[in-house]
Order: sequence, then C-alpha cells, then structure tokens
Amino acid sequence: MKYLMRLFFQGLLLLLPAVLTVYLVWLIFTALNETLFSAVGALFARLYPGIEPGWLVTLTGIGVTLAVIILTGLAASNFLGSFLLGRIDALLDRIPLVKMLYSALKDLFRAFLGDQKSFSKPVLVQLSEDGAVRLIGFVTQESLAAFGLEDDVAVYLPQSYNFAGNLIVVPRSRIQPLQVPAAQVTAFLVSGGVSRSSK
Repeated sequence: MKYLMRLFFQGLLLLLPAVLTVYLVWLIFTALNETLFSAVGALFARLYPGIEPGWLVTLTGIGVTLAVIILTGLAASNFLGSFLLGRIDALLDRIPLVKMLYSALKDLFRAFLGDQKSFSKPVLVQLSEDGAVRLIGFVTQESLAAFGLEDDVAVYLPQSYNFAGNLIVVPRSRIQPLQVPAAQVTAFLVSGGVSRSSK
C-alpha cells in the first residue's frame, strides 16, 4: 500500500504542473475567445453573412486580433502613431473611474512586459538591525522624494504560490542588490524557494 501511495504522489508531482499549466493556458484562451476573438469573429460573420459560425470564424477572430495587436505596436513605434495613441491614453486618464483601473493595469503590464521592466532589480531587504532576518524583493522606486522620503526606496515583495505581494518602504541602507537574473529570483520566490532554476 505504501508503495502504491508513493507512486501516486510521484505521478501527481509530475502531472500537476503540466496539467495546471495547460489548464491556465486554456482558461486564458477561452476568456479571449469568449470576448475578443468572438467579437471580431461576429463582426466578420456580419460582414460576410454566407460564412457559417465555427472554427473558421474563430480562427479569423484570432488572426485579426493578433494583426491589430502587432499593428498597434508598429503604430506606437512611429511619431504619428505614438502621438495618436498618446492622445487616447490621455483621454482614458481623464475619465474618473476608468482612470484608476486603466492606470493600474497599464503600470502592471509595463512592469512585466515593457522595455523598462519594474521588476528587474532584485534585492535582499534587512528586517532587523543585525540583518539576521531578510526578505527578497524588487526595487520598484529608487527615489521617494515626492513623498518627502529622500533616503528611502520602495520594494515589492511577491508572495509564494500567489500573484499578490506587498509594497514596503525601507531605508536605502537596508537593501542589498542581488547579482542574479530577475527571472530566476521570481521563480525562486513564487515557488517558495524550491524552484530548480535557483540551484
């Protein structure tokens, strides 16, 4: 019985990460399919009424969506496109309720996907005077002068097995930069310190 249990947990450890990854990708694709892809597909079906709804419409929706994303990136890389997108950005930043949500999402995506990623400076943060207790995080703001905190920095502390985290403000003297790639530190933190990429 113990041997069967050991085999069960060994199989579970091998299958669970793969199954959960596939499931999360499927959830993301399904959410996109039910919103963006299907909306584009429905518009395409309305323009061409003879086409039966199905895989062709969905694939067209995916293709058009990807094309729009790439063309938006292309537009943002030239002056005129950048100017127009800047105007749209400024408009969304003026609408009271939309501004809060839009700004937070924009900053979050820029932190992970932008050219200047915010989570690229891993550090150790000393919690005690003697440095015996430390946390690993990412410096997100080098200067907090706008808050009257000239000698402090903002450090984001991700939580293990979670997408949440905490932002703390600490004296600059309490942080020690880590000479480790940010992706490796992220994997180490999110996995609770058991990620193989940290070895």
